[in-house]
Amino acid sequence: MTKSASNNLTKYPQAYAVKHKDIDVRMASRSGGVFTALSDYILHNNGVIYGCSLDENYMAIHTRAVTKSERDGFRGSKYIQSELRDIFKYVKADLCEGKQVLFSGTSCQVDGLQMYLSEVDTSKLLCVDIICHGVPSPKVWKDYLKWTSKKYKGKITCVDFRNKKKYGWRDHVETIGIENKLVDSRIFTTIFYRHQILRPSCFKCPYKSLTHSSDITIADFWGVENAVPGFDDNKGVSLVLINTSVGEGFYSKIKLHLSSVCCDANMCLQEPLIGPFPEPIDRKQFWELYRKSKFSTITNKYGNNNIVSKIKKKVKIVLKKNKN
Repeated sequence: MTKSASNNLTKYPQAYAVKHKDIDVRMASRSGGVFTALSDYILHNNGVIYGCSLDENYMAIHTRAVTKSERDGFRGSKYIQSELRDIFKYVKADLCEGKQVLFSGTSCQVDGLQMYLSEVDTSKLLCVDIICHGVPSPKVWKDYLKWTSKKYKGKITCVDFRNKKKYGWRDHVETIGIENKLVDSRIFTTIFYRHQILRPSCFKCPYKSLTHSSDITIADFWGVENAVPGFDDNKGVSLVLINTSVGEGFYSKIKLHLSSVCCDANMCLQEPLIGPFPEPIDRKQFWELYRKSKFSTITNKYGNNNIVSKIKKKVKIVLKKNKN
C-alpha cells in the first residue's frame, strides 16, 4: 500500500449528522436535506443532476435534471429498483462537454458508472450514493399497486413511500393517492423489511461496509440520538460520510446551509454499513406461495393485513390516546 493510500484510509470516511437549515427543504426531503443542498450548488453552477424519480406508472427510473423542479422528483425514498436504461451514456456526454455532473444512486450503481467512465475525465463528476437496505422485486411493487387500486376502486394518482409530514421522520408509513382520497398503509413497507422480496444478489452485496467508492454517502441517520444527543427533532437527520477529497471539497461549499456535527464513524454503523442482510430461511417458501396465490394472501400473511394485526393497531391507537 502506498503512503497516500494509507493516509486516505485513515482520513476517510468523515462522518457528520446533518440538517438543512431551511425547514421547508428538510420537510420536503426524506431525511435531513443534504441531497438538496448538494444539487442546489451544482445547478447554481449550471451543472446537471442525475437521480431516481417515479415515472407515470410509479416505477423508479433514473433521469436527468437541469432545473430545481426537475430535481425535486429525486428527493424522497423509493424502496424499489431503479431502471438506469441509457443514463450512463448521458452522464458521459455531459462530462465530455465539460459540464459539472452530480450522479446519485445506490452503491452498486455508482460503482458501475465509475467503471463505465474509466477512460473519461471525471474531474467534474460528483458521485453520491445512498446507504441501501436492498433492492426488492419490481413485480411485487407492481402487484401491490394493482391490488391497492382494485381494493379502493380508483386510479392511483400519487405515491409517498414514507409520509414524513404526517407521521414524522421515524415512522415508515406509505401514503398512496387514489383519485379523491389518500390511503395510509404499512403493507409494502412491512413486506419489504421482511427481506423475502430482495434480489438474491443483495444477500451477497459487496458494498455493505463503511468503505464506499462514492465521493459522498448519504442516508437517514438512525441512531443519531446516541451519536449526537439532542440533535434529532423527528423532522429528519442525514448521515453524511465524506469518502474522498472531492467529496470533502463539495461539502465545504454547502456547509453554510447546514447544521452539521462531526461524529465518530464507529457511532454511525447501521446494519448496511456492517454487512449484507442474511437471506431469510423462508424466502423460497414465500416465492412458492407468491406464484400460486392471490396478492391478498401475501398481504395477509406477510404484510400484517389481517384481522389480528388490525385489532392490535387499534388497541395501540386507543392506548396512545389515553396516555395523552
